[in-house]
Amino acid sequence: MSDRRTTAEQPSPLSGRVSSGESGEPSVRPLTSVLAEHVEGHLAAARGMTALLPAVEAAADLLIETFARGGTLYTMGNGGSAADAQHLTGELIGHYKRDRRPLPTVTLTTDATVMTCIANDYAYEDVFARQVQALARPGDVVAAFTTSGNSPNVVNALEVAQSNGAVTVLFGGGDGGAASKYADLLLLAPSSETPRIQEIHTLMLHMISEKVDAWAAA
Repeated sequence: MSDRRTTAEQPSPLSGRVSSGESGEPSVRPLTSVLAEHVEGHLAAARGMTALLPAVEAAADLLIETFARGGTLYTMGNGGSAADAQHLTGELIGHYKRDRRPLPTVTLTTDATVMTCIANDYAYEDVFARQVQALARPGDVVAAFTTSGNSPNVVNALEVAQSNGAVTVLFGGGDGGAASKYADLLLLAPSSETPRIQEIHTLMLHMISEKVDAWAAA
């Protein structure tokens, strides 16, 4: 006999997490309730950004100073954070809102040959650090996106960046994790939940892009 539930027993596509009711029978929370929690969590994290405005502006000023003297920004991250790193690079090499000159920015996750070569011949923990060692110099900025702050390849890269004389920026969350030890500038989303941290990182990079974009277009 099949153990598949009948149609009547299947939870609705618009239902969310399953929990046990007072009778011990499973009860299903409406998906709208679960989604509402996401909205409230996002709004709470966004409201917490007010206190971080000085740090975000400092990051924008740092990039402006770096680009003005001919320096380069290097960005990195894993998974969704890699996408955020590429997002910032796209805003700077392309443009945010204004037609202006491109700004020198490189994302260290985008060269598959280099990434797999280092991971294969050395270790995945070295995929960013070895690139930073080769490329980053005094006057450059190395920015890492990480929700945990504990990814070994990010921690290693920030440590090498500081050794090379580059300025380091950490887009993190919570207390910043192990990576915070090697960050000259901390941009920590006011949340410990990965989705909220990533959402706030996008807000931060857009805010930074706004000021840098206006400067470069002037």
